[in-house]
This record gives sequence, structure tokens and C-alpha cells, in this order.
Amino acid sequence: MSGNMGMEQLIPIVNKLQDAFTQLGVHMQLDLPQIAVVGGQSAGKSSVLENFVGRDFLPRGSGIVTRRPLILQLIHGNAEYAEFLHCKGKKFVDFNEVRGEIEAETDRITGSNKGISPVPINLRVYSPNVLNLTLIDLPGLTKVPIGDQPVDIEAQIKGMIFQFIRRESCLILAVTPANTDLANSDALKLAKEVDPQGLRTIGVITKLDLMDEGTDARDVLENKLLPLRRGYIGVVNRSQKDIDGRKDIAAALAAERKFFLSHPSYRHLADRLGTPYLQRVLNQQLTNHIRDTLPGLRDKLQKQLLTLEKDVDQYKHFRPDDPSIKTKAMLQMIQQLQTDFERTIEGSGSAQINTNELSGGAKINRLFHERFPFEIVKMEFDEKELRREIAFAIRNIHGIRVGLFTPDMAFEAIVKKQIGRLKEPSLKCVDLVVQELSNVVRICTERMSRYPRLREETERIIMSHVRSRENQCKDQLVLLIDCELAYMNTNHEDFIGFANAQNQSENSAKSGHRALGNQVIRKGYMCIHNLGIMKGSRDYWFVLTSESISWYKDEEEREKKYMLPLDGLKLRDLEQGFMSRRHMFALFNPEGRNVYKDYKQLELSCETQDDVDSWKASFLRAGVYPEKTSEAANGEESSDTGGSSSMDPQLERQVETIRNLVDSYMRIVTKTTRDLVPKTIMMLIINNAKDFINGELLAHLYASGDQSQMMEESPEEALKREEMLRMYHACKEALHIIGDVSMATVSTPVPPPVKNDWLESRLDSNPRLSPPSPGGPRRAAPAQQGSMGQRGAPPPPGAGTGRPAPPLPSRPGGAAPPPPGGRPQPGGGLPAPLIPTRPGAGGAAGAMQAAGAANAAMNHMPPHMRQQINQAVGQAVTNAAMNELNSAFARFNRPVPNVPPKLPERPQNGRPF
Repeated sequence: MSGNMGMEQLIPIVNKLQDAFTQLGVHMQLDLPQIAVVGGQSAGKSSVLENFVGRDFLPRGSGIVTRRPLILQLIHGNAEYAEFLHCKGKKFVDFNEVRGEIEAETDRITGSNKGISPVPINLRVYSPNVLNLTLIDLPGLTKVPIGDQPVDIEAQIKGMIFQFIRRESCLILAVTPANTDLANSDALKLAKEVDPQGLRTIGVITKLDLMDEGTDARDVLENKLLPLRRGYIGVVNRSQKDIDGRKDIAAALAAERKFFLSHPSYRHLADRLGTPYLQRVLNQQLTNHIRDTLPGLRDKLQKQLLTLEKDVDQYKHFRPDDPSIKTKAMLQMIQQLQTDFERTIEGSGSAQINTNELSGGAKINRLFHERFPFEIVKMEFDEKELRREIAFAIRNIHGIRVGLFTPDMAFEAIVKKQIGRLKEPSLKCVDLVVQELSNVVRICTERMSRYPRLREETERIIMSHVRSRENQCKDQLVLLIDCELAYMNTNHEDFIGFANAQNQSENSAKSGHRALGNQVIRKGYMCIHNLGIMKGSRDYWFVLTSESISWYKDEEEREKKYMLPLDGLKLRDLEQGFMSRRHMFALFNPEGRNVYKDYKQLELSCETQDDVDSWKASFLRAGVYPEKTSEAANGEESSDTGGSSSMDPQLERQVETIRNLVDSYMRIVTKTTRDLVPKTIMMLIINNAKDFINGELLAHLYASGDQSQMMEESPEEALKREEMLRMYHACKEALHIIGDVSMATVSTPVPPPVKNDWLESRLDSNPRLSPPSPGGPRRAAPAQQGSMGQRGAPPPPGAGTGRPAPPLPSRPGGAAPPPPGGRPQPGGGLPAPLIPTRPGAGGAAGAMQAAGAANAAMNHMPPHMRQQINQAVGQAVTNAAMNELNSAFARFNRPVPNVPPKLPERPQNGRPF
């Protein structure tokens, strides 16, 4: 397929862009415009479209030939052939067969009697000489149905045309034959409806060689008559005789060129006429579209290049087989691991900060100061069980005798049992810390994912060391507990002693409780679930103090909803509700009293388990302890317990004394444990792990095996590196190509707008005033068009009314009177009237209309303005009447009476002058 040199020049540019984006794996949306031909029947639309493609393949003839829309998709390919959508898989190499198939497919749907159909024919033409374009050949506009055509054929064809030309990406070729009236061009009218600015419309004048002798379309082609924003281009297509004689397109183009160069009216426009110029204009539109698309493509590529540069930085000078590079990479990653591990633990800042949950040093700090104290208190305090054990210990020590004094052996036995319970939460704290360290190591070695064997070996070495230190730490903590069990230091400065314990028990019996300061312990949001059936659950802002818990509407703490005292309350865990992810717990009274309104418990929830643990630790500081699930007592213990509740006052005083002593000593031991356990874990595990990673990890890695095998890339990482480098270079190449395209192509500016309102006013309002067709004799353009660049002056008053204009008042003297009974001679004139006239006066009727409009507007004016306007309007009516009188006297060739400038009075006999 050949014949369009401009398109052949664009093809390499588009191919370069397409190849660059294909390498990037990015789909390039150039979305070149569609080109549709619109015009009347037998206007030469198919010939114009064929000339643009450069191949003869469309049906031709007289009358309505194109009876279905033909959507022609040009696709750039290596081979040249055609395919129809309704004949999938069949390739047409001979374009005469393509023409025959178009005719056969048209007749199959519409019949052979001039019927039409909106169902399009889809034809794809593959060729190395085309761009990816869509050309649309549309049926010609017709008004009178013939054959099998429907009655509303005009409306159907218009709807068919609008379906395609409404798209903003469609260039419209408005085709009009030169031997018809351009003012009645339906193609221009349709184009104006969908493209009022004229940005997409190009006028095409065909059949210039068929105009009558002595006429031409020079004013139209010079864009002086009925101007368009993009102007008109004249073409000369092959005649039916040429088509029947198999005249090829090259010969037709030569004949067209010869016609324009030899015609006297078109010789000066020959370079801007003809099919080659139309091809250049359309190709320039395609070039403009490509250039308009390039800035967006360039921005997309530059953003992608900036993103790639950060990732490609480490790959630019990478050579997989170089051992020195592998050694350097391993050293760099170990150094990075050391830095990341220390930052994660010490909290000195990291590039990858977790914003979703606590991790690293923050998580370990929470384990030390919230989770570990909570575990200690949960195991330590069960008041009823402790008193029962003290009573049994005192009675068993006394044996058969009645004890007069409180035995210190009972204190020692109870304290040792309480101290022994501290082992479990201490060892559990170690397990939790080691688990978090394992997570930290896994996160810090993510940078080694490029080398899976190195990462696996590094994690194994570090965690093996941490596990060994874990066992040492647990042994050390057990030793600390054993040291506490080995000796009861009752001389400790914080220990209250027996005397103080007895006094404290007496004071406690009197007051019932110890006074505490009402200090704020914690604030935050929690959800209450048992507000009622109608209210459901709702979030509130809670404030926990050492004596009460209050909740407010929001954190401003202005509207307090409720305040609940904490005396006698305990904590209990609740199961999660159905389809709920919130973690729940409850405050309740062990004695079964109502806690909140009519509810036995206050059900609360938080979004995460960590929040629940924090609130539980805060409730422990306020003296609200978790519920203990004690084992069921046997009958003997029940009877003994029942007896203990009614034990003698002396035993009750001894139990209270021992209880106070145990409480005092356990506070000392618990305080020491809460202080020493975190310190021991930090020294034996965390700090030791940091020292190991900084000092010994590299040596262990070298001693573990072959470094070349350890530094082998994973297949996924190698593929990722190669893909990233390829994308990076392809992106740079695409940007370079876009720069070349910008330099190699030139964008033409959009022509300035023209006054083309004739499409709305002249074609619709008054056909008699439409401009003459290009086929008429050459004359100056009428002045009433008002378009840009046209010749002539405004018409004199009275033009177009069939009578001469009234003489102007400035004309000197009168001319010779005309011969009797004849018409005024050319060049002659009547004597100048004494009545002054206004040029352009519209007659009495027009003046009266103006007066009516002025009256309507005067209703809203002040009185003095109304009076001035009335005088002016009266004068205008008088002048208009005088103009009509002048015209009447001129028609009858009578002299105008010399009267003052006012309306003439009727004579006494009632007859006119």
C-alpha cells in the first residue's frame, strides 16, 4: 500500500515509540484520531478516503453506493493483506476481492434495491506502509427515499453520521461538490453541530473540473466565502470513466496536479490544493496529536525513571561472577544488619519504622513494665486463699497445743510458697523477650533476601546464640529466686516487723481500708458493650484513678457520663462476640452486687490484645485484681474452711498479723524481682546478642562454609535485577526517543477562529439570502456576510426591497428630471428632499416596534428620564414617517412638497396630496 508519503514518514517515529514502550512492558496509548468523511450523495467521499490511504478498494458508482458505514482500521504490520470481521481467519491479498466482499456484505444486510443499514462493516488492512488509524466511510446524505429505503432516511443517515463524528478524537472531512450550492451543504451544517469551534472540521471541495465554463470556486478555496477555521482544500478525483478504464491513483494525482497548475483561477493556489496537500494536512494533524501526547508520556516515564533509580543504584555496577563484589556485598549487609538491629532495640531511629504495632525495643519495654508486673500480681494475690493457708499453717504448727503467740514459722512457710510462685512469670518473661528478638532478627535480615542462603545462615547463627543465652538467663533467674528462698531478711529496712504488723491489723480492723491518693493512672478510649438494648455499644473516653473510673463523651472531658468506684471490684476475661474482633474483659463485684445500673458487670473492650493488657496492668496499680479460678475444696477442707470463718478471735488476730507480715515482705521481694528480672534479661540476652552480632557474627559466617555458595543469588532476585536494569535502560531510551521525536516533528498552531455563524443564521433562517454557489458567475462577495477578509461595503438602505434607495440629505442639488412616464435613468436622481432622513432607518413599523420596547423598559425609569425618552421616540417616529413619504413620492415621480420636518396634515377635502 503506497501513495501517502506523509504517513510513511510518520511510521518510523511511531514505531520507535512503540518499540521503546514495548521493551518497558508499558502499553502506549497514542490513540490516533479517527478520520470520517461526511457529505451528500455522490459527493466523492469514498474517493477522498481512498486517496488518503493510497489504494483503490472501495465500491464506486452513481447514486447511493455506500449504504452501510465502513470502519476501516489500518494496522501496521509486516505483510499486506485485509481481513473482515464477518470473515474471521480469511485473508484478502487482492484488493479487488476486498471491493467485491464489501458490495456482497452490503447487499446481504440491505438488499440490492438501495436499502441502507446502520450496522457497520469492519475491515482491517494490515500493511507496513500505514499507521494505526481508523477511517470511516459514511453513507451520503439524501432526502428523498428510493427503492427499499425507509421514509425517514434523512434522519436515519444523520443519526448514523452523528454516532461517529460526535467523538472528540474524530477529524471531520466535510465533502461538498463544487457544482452545487455550498450554502446548502449539509456536511458543513452537521460538522458545525458537533464541532462549533471548527477545530476538527476541514472543508473538501470535489469535482472542481466539472464546473460550468466561466465559473470557479476561487473565493471558497481562498476561505473568503463561507469561511471555515481550517479552510477548504480542493481535490479532483477520478471520474467514473477513469475508474472503468483502470486509471491508477498515481496517474490520477498527476492529472490533478496538471489541472490546478493550468487553471487560471487556481494557479496561485496550486500548492494548497490537491490530494497530496490534503494528505499533508491530515498527516500534520496526526503529528500534532502525537506531539500533544508526548508530554504526558514523558511525565509518566520520568516518574518511573526516578522510582527505578533508587532501586537500580545497587545494581548498576553489579557483576554476579566477581568474588570481590560478593565479599563486599556480604560485608555491607552484615554492617547494615548491625546498624538495623541496634536501632530497632535502642530506638535510635530507623528507615523502616513500624507504624502499625509495637516492635523491637518498644515491645520489650512493654513486656518489662506492663506484662511482667501483671503476670506477677495475677499469680500472687488471692486474698481468701492466702488467709486460709495462713490459718492452716498456724494451727498445724501449734498442733495439739493451744498457741499463745503467733508462730514465725507460719510466716516463713507462707512467704516461701509465695516467692516460689515468682519463677513462672519470670521465665515467661524470658520466653516473650526471646520471641520478640527472633522477630527483630527476621526483620533486620530482610535486606539479605537477595541471598537466601546467607540470610538463612545468618538467622541460624544469631538465634542459636540467643537460645544458648536464653538458657543461661533462665538459670540465673532461678538462682535469684533460690537466693530469696534461702534467707528471710526480716531486718530489711522496709519490713514492718511483728509490732507494726499487729498495730496495722488493729487499725485496719477499725478503718476497714487504707487511704490512698486519688491520682490519675491512665486515660484512653474503650468500648462499653452493655449500655442497653437500644443503645448497643459505644466508644467513650475513660479516666482511671486510684479510687474510681470515669468515662466521658470524648477526650475533652467536658461531658461526664458516669463515675464508678473501684472498691471491691475485680477483673474477668470475656469471650469475643460473634463476628467481632475486639478483645473483651469485664469489671464485676465478687459479692454479686450491681456494678453499673442494673448490670452485674461492666463489659469493656479494646481493639487489640496489647491494649487490653495495658489496661489490666493499670487496673492492677489501682488495686483491681483479676479473678482467680480456685480448685474445688473437698468436704474436709470445706468444713475446716467453714470453721475458719468462725475461728476464735485470737487465731483471727494471728492470721491478720501473719497476713500483714507476708504482704510487707512480698512487697520487698516483688519489688526486687521486678527490678532484677529485666536487668538480667538485658545483660545476658539482649546486650550479649548485640555484642555477638557486632563482633563474632562475621567470623562464624566465614567458618560456616563456602562463601561463594552462600552468596549465590536466588533465581527470583536475579530475574528481578535483570528486569529492573532492563526497565531502567529502556526508560532512558524511551525518553531519548521522545526527545528525538519532539525535535524531528513540527507542530502547527491551531488557526484563529473565523466568523462562521452563517452556518446557523443563513442556512436555517432565510435560504433566499444565502450566498451564491461556487458554480455561479464570479462576483464580489456580498457585504451582508460579515466574514473576515471579504470585500464590499454595507448595503444602502432599501437594498433588496425592489425599489431605489431614498436620496441622502448630503447629496448636492437635484439632477435632471427623468423623461415623462419612464423610470429614473441610471446615474440620475431626484431632487434632494427637504425632509432630513436617517441612513439605515427601518421604516415606520420598525420605529413603532422600537417605541413599544422602549415603553416597556421606561416603566422602571425616573420621570425626568421618561420625558426625555418620549421626546426622542416621537422624533424617531416623525423621521421614519418622512422616509416612507419620500419613498412614496419617488415611486410616483412627484416632487416632494416643501414642508417642515413633521408629519403632514390631511387637506381639508380629505384627499391625499
